[in-house]
Amino acid sequence: MNNPLSRPSTGPGRMLANLCDWAERLAILMLMAMTALIVMQVVARNLLNVGWPWAEELARYAGLTLVYMAAPLLLLHNKHIVVDIISSRIHGLPGRLLQLVNELLTLTFCGLFLWGGWAFIQRAGKFSTAALGMPNTLYYMPALLGMVLLTLVCLLRIVQRVRDLPAEGVAS
Repeated sequence: MNNPLSRPSTGPGRMLANLCDWAERLAILMLMAMTALIVMQVVARNLLNVGWPWAEELARYAGLTLVYMAAPLLLLHNKHIVVDIISSRIHGLPGRLLQLVNELLTLTFCGLFLWGGWAFIQRAGKFSTAALGMPNTLYYMPALLGMVLLTLVCLLRIVQRVRDLPAEGVAS
């Protein structure tokens, strides 16, 4: 995507940006927790000759939360990984239409992920994690919550793209 979208300053977009900022803070905490847990595991195994399966499980949970809480903020600020070998070469109205199609495909992916994730949690939620005994529903909830937030960011980007389409189409 050639043009980064501006940070929303009012309305639902601003509220969504605030939610993404909160998710970023949570992701940073999870990164710190994951790092501490992994260091503790290494020290426990190598120096104390003790294995802590609960620490590995918590580190995985922190990593899962980190990824799914950071993704919406990255998309909001257009800092996610972008493969734009084609879209960067297409300018004007066709380029903006391609960007809109890309956003719609991302929204489709989010919808499929949420649908599949909900179906997965319905089955996996009957069980608990091995070391902590944490219900799988709670264990995988950060992925679903992060994807809901990512879907909302995607919807905001679609609204912005559609709103900018006619105005930019006249200027080109």
